[in-house]
Amino acid sequence: MLADPLHENRFIVDRMLSTLTRYLRFMGYDTTSANNLSEGRPDEDTLLLAMAEQEGRILVTRDAELARRGKERAVLIRDEDVLEQVQQLVSCKLIQRRVALSRCSLCNTPLREATTCEIGEAEYAPKDWRGFSFYWCERCRKLYWNGSHGKQLEERILKGEGAGK
Repeated sequence: MLADPLHENRFIVDRMLSTLTRYLRFMGYDTTSANNLSEGRPDEDTLLLAMAEQEGRILVTRDAELARRGKERAVLIRDEDVLEQVQQLVSCKLIQRRVALSRCSLCNTPLREATTCEIGEAEYAPKDWRGFSFYWCERCRKLYWNGSHGKQLEERILKGEGAGK
C-alpha cells in the first residue's frame, strides 16, 4: 500500500463497494468510483488500474485478481460490512476515522459554503436552520448539513458501531 503521511490518500473504488465510496466521501477523501464509468466495458479493470496509476489513487476492490494486478497500488477489501471495510483501511493507515463535509457523497465534487438563497430553495432543508453550517454541491445542486442523520453517521464512523454485525 502507498500510505503517505505527507499528503492525503486518494482512492478509486470498484463497483462492488459503492457504499464504501460514499463513506469515504463523507469522511472527506477524494474518491472516484467505477460506477462513474459506462457499464459493461470489457477493459474496466485495466482502465481502473491505469486511472489509479495516472491519478495517484489507491485502488480499493473486492476482486482478488484485480488487487493482485494492482500490486502496491491496490487494497483487497475482505469484509462485506461497510464499517469493517472502513476499519480495514484505518488499520492499513490509509485513512483516519473522521467526518468532513467537504465532498459530495454522490459525485465527489468539493463542497462550498451554501448561500442563504440555496438553503432557502432546498426542499429538504430544515425549517429552522439557524445554528447549522450548510454546504452546497454545485454539480449535483445538493445541500449538506450536519443534522441528526449526519450526527448518527459520524457516531457510527468514529466509534465503528455496527462493525462485525
